[in-house]
Amino acid sequence: MAAATPANSVWYRGRVKAVPSGDCLAIIALGKTFPPQERTITLSSIIAPRLARRGGVDEPFAWDSREYLRKLCIGKDVTFRVEYIVSSIGREFGSVFLGDKNVASLVVSEGWAKVREQGQQKGEASPFLAELLRLEDQAKQQGVGRWSKASSQSHRFLFPFFFGLPGASEASIRKLPPSAIGDPSNLDAMGLLAANKGRPMQGIVEQVRDGSTVRVYLLPEFQFVQVFVAGIQAPSMGRRAAIDTVVEPEISSDEPNGEASSGPRAPLTSAQRLAASSASSAELAPAPFGHEAKHFTETRVLNRDVRIVLEGVDKFSNLIGSVYYPDGDSAKDLALELVENGLAKYVEWSANMMEEEAKRRLKSAELQAKKDRLRFWTNYVPPATNSKAIHDQNFTGKVVEVVSGDCIIVADDAAPYGSPLAERRVNLSSIRCPKLGNPRRDEKPHPYAREAKELLRSRLIGRQVNVSMEYSRKVGMADGTVTIAGIGDSRVMDFGSVFLVSPSKVEGDDTSPAPPAAGGQQAGINIAELVVSRGFGTVIKHRDFEERSNYYDALLAAESRAISGKKGIYSAKDSPVMHVTDLVTASAKKAKDFLPFLQRSRKLPATVEYVFSGHRCPGRDEPYSDEAIALMRRKILQRDVEIEVETVDRTGTFLGSLWESKTNMAVVLLEAGLAKLQTAFGADKIADAHLLAQAEQSAKQQKLKIWENYVEGEEVVNGSATESRQKEVLKVVVTEVLGGGKFYVQTIGDQTVASIQQQLALLNLHEAPVIGAFNPRKGDIVLSQFSADNSWNRAMIVNAPRGAVESPKDEFEVFYIDYGNQEVVPYSRLRPLDPSVSSVPGQAQLCSLAYIKVPSLEEDFGQEAAEYLSECTLNSSKEFRAMIEERDTSGGKVKGQGTGTVLLVSLVDVEAGTSINAAMLEAGLARLERRKRWDSKERQSALENLEQFQDMAKTNRLNMWQYGDIQSDDEDQTQPMRKAGGRR
Repeated sequence: MAAATPANSVWYRGRVKAVPSGDCLAIIALGKTFPPQERTITLSSIIAPRLARRGGVDEPFAWDSREYLRKLCIGKDVTFRVEYIVSSIGREFGSVFLGDKNVASLVVSEGWAKVREQGQQKGEASPFLAELLRLEDQAKQQGVGRWSKASSQSHRFLFPFFFGLPGASEASIRKLPPSAIGDPSNLDAMGLLAANKGRPMQGIVEQVRDGSTVRVYLLPEFQFVQVFVAGIQAPSMGRRAAIDTVVEPEISSDEPNGEASSGPRAPLTSAQRLAASSASSAELAPAPFGHEAKHFTETRVLNRDVRIVLEGVDKFSNLIGSVYYPDGDSAKDLALELVENGLAKYVEWSANMMEEEAKRRLKSAELQAKKDRLRFWTNYVPPATNSKAIHDQNFTGKVVEVVSGDCIIVADDAAPYGSPLAERRVNLSSIRCPKLGNPRRDEKPHPYAREAKELLRSRLIGRQVNVSMEYSRKVGMADGTVTIAGIGDSRVMDFGSVFLVSPSKVEGDDTSPAPPAAGGQQAGINIAELVVSRGFGTVIKHRDFEERSNYYDALLAAESRAISGKKGIYSAKDSPVMHVTDLVTASAKKAKDFLPFLQRSRKLPATVEYVFSGHRCPGRDEPYSDEAIALMRRKILQRDVEIEVETVDRTGTFLGSLWESKTNMAVVLLEAGLAKLQTAFGADKIADAHLLAQAEQSAKQQKLKIWENYVEGEEVVNGSATESRQKEVLKVVVTEVLGGGKFYVQTIGDQTVASIQQQLALLNLHEAPVIGAFNPRKGDIVLSQFSADNSWNRAMIVNAPRGAVESPKDEFEVFYIDYGNQEVVPYSRLRPLDPSVSSVPGQAQLCSLAYIKVPSLEEDFGQEAAEYLSECTLNSSKEFRAMIEERDTSGGKVKGQGTGTVLLVSLVDVEAGTSINAAMLEAGLARLERRKRWDSKERQSALENLEQFQDMAKTNRLNMWQYGDIQSDDEDQTQPMRKAGGRR
């Protein structure tokens, strides 16, 4: 006879993890300790009907009994105590309370268990036995549960041979189909998938093999199957070391007289399970976080009602599906929860069976878990990436140019007008549009490239936008960008999200206003989402740790809509064909042939594609030319305008009038003092001639821009007027090359720089600045430590963080006023400067090579030209003679690299006796500047002398002359200047 051991009367608190049968509960301890203590309690003095093995037959009402107890207790907090232990079978018997309700009493009162009174050993009875007997009699009288009038108590003892039970008793018996676990032939996996693909199936999880594998009863047929959770894989529990907490119910005897009990074999405790695992060979032990993942899944789905959505079947006929479990009024995705908590990894092969949206959620969750280094990813080392995040660079402004379907230029509202940062290039984050091609290289636009650009032009030009800069990336050959050998393998591009502040809904838009980002700034239509939803761009498939748009999921959703709607590049139709007659690069004869056609309709609708100059306003390299170009870019670039062509000149350039929103742009230029009225081809042919005259007269009276020195009755050439006095010659050393033929010099023999360096040497610069006490602002003169040689030099703050300094890592853009370098340095490399030293003017003088035109860094051969000029000049021991041909004061008092007065010089290497101007021409990296009206015979002679060097480059087809003659100056395209090289 089995001896019972009395237990202590201590009450414990726990949570019901599983309900193996109608009279048995698996309870885990509450708390943060892992693994949690676990005990299986069989309710004292009651017996529930027995559940069948897989493929067998239940006792009557066995399933109903288990279901009552499962729904009553699963996942609930309970109080329990162990009242006695039958050591021979390792089973603990006790009482469990749900709140103030005795669970055994509830089960008996509903008729789902009978009270065991006979054959009790001493100490083997529940202290609530009398109450249980009373409740059993009441249930019998009411005919509830197993005491239904249609059932017979004798039927129980005929099980499992009796199948003809009448009424409720017969209806309560489950006849289980053969289990598919261990014998795949018992399941038609493909048939089950075909019948239920994408349709939620109700089920109850009976076992958890590991974190991502569950065994489920599919209702109502009670097919017992194993389901692998789609899209993920949890850490392994080992091939043999994993011991299920809830085993298959078996018939066992714990009664002295051999009476059968409905409970399962006692599951091992957590300590026993871990000991068994440790006893296994090392290669079979659970993987790190395997136990945690299994516990996570058990506490959420074990013995719970779940929905199974079958996604597919693998080659071994294993079912792959998504598992959803209830959480309050909503349902949660088990796969997503595991991945978010770092307890499973994303698996591509099974994720491919899922819908795209579900895949995206899993991938995003895994990326975040990796970033947070949660559990499974604790020691994760991210791969190297060529992108980095950009923080705190949100701004607002107006769109002044659309470069392509994924790149725009925005005028920053906070930047001073005319400053280098006034216009910022923004590449749309995480998308790529078809390329526009390059007519010079005979590259045609890719399908829908023009449509993508036109979409942005029509929606954005002149409109206010919010921009959130998100990351920068080095882009090179691998990304399809051609780079110049010897200059570098890549260039840096800045990416961000752009939002239309006041969107107007247009037919065909498939976007919704984006929610505000942190700080609440961004609102409106996400432009990248708009482009992708029209089928004019694709979403970049980023690597795990690459920075991406903060709205990446919305972009992927838009792409899915475009694909399903067969829009744009996803359409089966060819892209619309656009025929363009290019009269810009055409011959003068062809332009003249087209003149009658252009004159026939008088005013013609047009779109401005490029602003060469403010013509006829100040030309390139003339005072105020940059302001004239900037004004025209803001007013008409890529705008819908009207033109009226009057005639064509001998070079093939059409002359006429242009209106934007019924405003004659010639009037705008004249009123701003940025143009002069020309009547060479007859005032009677000029539209609005009287308005133009009034505008010019107004500018003269106010002495605006080119008229600042105007005297009534006397014409004065401003800024760049040539002097009749003898030319000034300086002995200099070149300190910095910018590109485009511009460079900085220091004069030799001037002791100012040496004196400044002596004063700086006496200062104590070792102590870091005190945050709060030293808060440099834009325009301040400070000391900055140059990164190339760690020397301290005077510098002007060109750009500073908004607000007060918060960290030594806060970055400032500085311009070294004595050398011409510009770089970004952290706050820790700045120091305040004594006013006596800061008041001395900067010793770096900006110069440009006279008589010649050097391509800017963004133009063809601009990089090569900058490198060649650097090789010729950047040597601290090399002395040059700079003859000043002209002074360009159009830059005014603007401060920063590349601004201010420019000296146009003829630069001669003193030691070699060679002209740098001539050397640039001879190398084919510059061309003569012929548009400028050099006013003296001496300078005309200099121009003619230089021409022979240009002819040599042409003859040898060097660099820019490799394909023969190149375009005229009137066709030059102004590009923003950027830095090249460093101080040497």
